Amino acid sequence: MAQAKPEHILDQEEMEGRILHGLAREWETSFWVLSRHHRQRMRPPLFSLRDMKTRWGTWDARKREISLSRDLVLQHSWDSVREVLLHEMAHQFAAEVLGAEDESAHGPRFLQACFLLRANPRASAKYRPLDERVFREGSPNKDKRLLRVKKLLALAGSPNQHEAEAAMAKAHELMARFNLGIVEEKTPRDFESVFTGRPLLRHPAEDYYLAGLIQDFYFVRCMWVSAFVFEKDRMGRVLEISGTPQNVRLGSYVYDFVRNFIESQWSLYNRGRTLNRFRKTDFAIGIVQGFRSKLESHEEVRTKTPGGNALVALRDPLLEQYMAFKYPRVTTVRRGSPRQDRKVLKAGQEAGRNMVIHKGIEEKGCSKKALTGNMKLP
Repeated sequence: MAQAKPEHILDQEEMEGRILHGLAREWETSFWVLSRHHRQRMRPPLFSLRDMKTRWGTWDARKREISLSRDLVLQHSWDSVREVLLHEMAHQFAAEVLGAEDESAHGPRFLQACFLLRANPRASAKYRPLDERVFREGSPNKDKRLLRVKKLLALAGSPNQHEAEAAMAKAHELMARFNLGIVEEKTPRDFESVFTGRPLLRHPAEDYYLAGLIQDFYFVRCMWVSAFVFEKDRMGRVLEISGTPQNVRLGSYVYDFVRNFIESQWSLYNRGRTLNRFRKTDFAIGIVQGFRSKLESHEEVRTKTPGGNALVALRDPLLEQYMAFKYPRVTTVRRGSPRQDRKVLKAGQEAGRNMVIHKGIEEKGCSKKALTGNMKLP
């Protein structure tokens, strides 16, 4: 009997070569936001990885080279890497298109370049990478309402189904009231955008259902964006969620929680059945639909104003402005409805109605994997 071929293990040189190819592809796809006139004036630079002690990246106008920190690309998430790449692209754009040679490094033309490229002007030197800013807490959250939400989500892990359901419902209600309050009170707030899940060449249908659920119930906006797929050495797509850091953390956690729940429940359901991947999608969609129906049963509580009975749409106008600026041109793609096995779908819906999200709204450690987190290394 023939043995299966061992999975190829990338050595350091191969890995860094693939990362550099990914940076070049990301550079190419980052210009969609620019005018045609500006796109035509940009020429591809050289790319390199370097050991840097005091900064995450550099633009060398003499060499026409963008260099990124080796520690950044190996230890941090790909969206963190992209944020620094865009910053260095802004330096290139300011120098080669806007004529900023006679200005300081972060002068007016650089800031104009950041505006046009939607780059973060602060993403350099010792500025904390995106994944650390969002997923690693530097200090305890002092808002009592969010601390209460965290405690309720921990209680939602109770083995008593009734207690778990009640704790999760109360946590959702408090999150809704918290978000409604900051919108009504016009509280100053910042927004972040992070990748959730893995970049893939093709996502299964359940990923789109889950993205819709996260957007509808967890106070974030979701967008499918281009991203480099490290394992395939090609550009694919990934889900990006945007919102306040606390909402992004919760939305990202719920996304991972549901995906893990789908895997565990499918393993139990498919034991002895040997159903194919299409039926797994039916089951997974059912889980998302079942959980959505549970959340919708609390819709009146979720959207009721604190002082009355009027229902309101929990849309944050500042977040809408942030998204309109970040993505001025958006394409909507409609997916066809696949043929489904109603029996498998119904089994998934039942599992979804029994699912309870618990624990993990905020973790002290950085939970996002680095780009190479799923690759085999020597």
